[in-house]
Amino acid sequence: MPEALSRETMTLPQLLRDNAERMPDRIALRQKDFGIWQPITWAEYEEKARHFGLGLLALGMRPRGHVAILSENRAEWVIAQLGTGLVGGVAIGVYATSPANEVAYVLAHSDAEIVVCEDQEQTDKILECLDELPAIKRIVVIDPKGLRHYASDRLSSFAEVVELGTSYEKHHPDWVAGCLASQTPEDLGLMVYTSGSTGKPKGAMLSYRNMTAQSLAIIERLGFTASTTNLSYLPLCHVAEQMLTVMTPLRVGSCVSFGESIRTVQEDLREVAPSLFLGVPRIWEKLHSSIHIKMIEAKGVRRALFEKAMALCEPFAEKAPRDRSLGERVTFALCYALVFRSLQNFIGLRKCQVALTGAAPISPSIVRFFRTLGVPLVEVYGLTETSGMVTGQRLDALLPGAVGPAAYGAEVKLGDHGELLVRGGMVFEGYYSNEEATRASIRDGWLHTGDVAAIESGQVRIVDRLKDIMITAGGKNLSPSEIENTVKGSAFIKECIVIAEGRRFPTALLQIDAETAGKWAEENRVPFTNFKSLAEHDRVRELIAAEIERANRQLGPVAQIKKFHLLTKELDHDDDEVTATMKVRRSNIYRKYAAEIEALYGAPAVAAE
Repeated sequence: MPEALSRETMTLPQLLRDNAERMPDRIALRQKDFGIWQPITWAEYEEKARHFGLGLLALGMRPRGHVAILSENRAEWVIAQLGTGLVGGVAIGVYATSPANEVAYVLAHSDAEIVVCEDQEQTDKILECLDELPAIKRIVVIDPKGLRHYASDRLSSFAEVVELGTSYEKHHPDWVAGCLASQTPEDLGLMVYTSGSTGKPKGAMLSYRNMTAQSLAIIERLGFTASTTNLSYLPLCHVAEQMLTVMTPLRVGSCVSFGESIRTVQEDLREVAPSLFLGVPRIWEKLHSSIHIKMIEAKGVRRALFEKAMALCEPFAEKAPRDRSLGERVTFALCYALVFRSLQNFIGLRKCQVALTGAAPISPSIVRFFRTLGVPLVEVYGLTETSGMVTGQRLDALLPGAVGPAAYGAEVKLGDHGELLVRGGMVFEGYYSNEEATRASIRDGWLHTGDVAAIESGQVRIVDRLKDIMITAGGKNLSPSEIENTVKGSAFIKECIVIAEGRRFPTALLQIDAETAGKWAEENRVPFTNFKSLAEHDRVRELIAAEIERANRQLGPVAQIKKFHLLTKELDHDDDEVTATMKVRRSNIYRKYAAEIEALYGAPAVAAE
């Protein structure tokens, strides 16, 4: 690696090598195995990645070859990604929750030659479609348990590939050093596939220049340093987790922890006590519900104390601590000691210095709830096509409902119809094998985000997706996201899909939160046996109707939901109702529930019933 390179211009693989040389014994990764946290130093991280990458070459990976990774978050994910980069290849993330047909589409479209699978379940998906994937040379399995009797000659274990790389290095000792010396910021390092909520997923190509710009933006806006700690649990094939698990930690040399599984997140949070935490809206909604359930169970004095503390602190929740009056500081300190401290411990965020919500719109009431608890929650905005965050709030300048000013290195402005346009080093290189979509997305140097926005006091406020804006039969423009997020501020409502396009008034399909609504039913002696019976119970419907009335009071008259239908099943990825990132596929939902939607408009509108 050339001595003249500054860390600001280094690629991610070059940074890994530099970190291993500068601080070999410092812990880079921690992984929880069988309940015990196992540390991996920077020297071990680089060595394992280097040997894995060389093992890929031994398996026949071509120069700049494509390697797909199909796994939940774990150390081997990033070791495979960086190993691929160390030998000049391109990593491609694939959602572990995707069914076989979606996995096959991404592998075929991305021209992947080698796929790294977590276990037998993921390997079976590949083998099921292997005849449709002639480019796949090898399947590498991290945990080969259960594969002993598989006949495929294209299977190798992760450990075997590392061993191959160790042997390969003996005969090619300078191969990685030569590759790193020729690597440039313009080289492609990662492909991230979009969620595909309105069509087939597109492969966004991210160069090392893009990822450098993103990491510098994170450092500036969030104060990310070498001492920052975070838990990696959101899918690493999503750009939001990439920016906090790979891009920025490699640049600052911080430690990342991998929990046992996505199912143990709250327990892992309590153990790790991260200083930085990213939660997509569904995570914050889940944490909100868990606190709500805890308070339902508490009853009596504890519940009354919680409600009083929330009422006292909510009026100044969005004031920066330095701007609070002496009385407000004393009030919060008392409420923190009596109530909030234990609740922050309960969700594992007592030591969190900055918490983020992004990747999708969130209910303002959910944001206010956590800020009232003293969780330093900021809203950020970004896209796959911007390599992650492009705007973000500052803790000392919280404008409710906004997503902050442009981050370091980014420019934003409004285009036609109020569409947000972005320019800067983090804007991606284009869509893989799709020049037409690339030209439509980047015009005159500006990325057209497809989001309608407003800019107020220098801060960006996202209104909705341009394609999702609805026009009622009366000619009124409505933002379904605004309505839906207001409704989802209820702990009893997990999903809301608004219908209003060309209609006389807005209606909604609602999915109850089974856990919270179930706990309420138990406390109120409402009998039920499963999700369907719970959703169909008259008293549950009355509960949801009251929650809709509450939400309607926060909305303008034309945006208020007049009627609703309770879904009797949870929306599911396998049923093509939501994407791998749990984004609703509106067109599919509208088609599937056409009869229920028409029934909502088959009688005169009344208050939400």
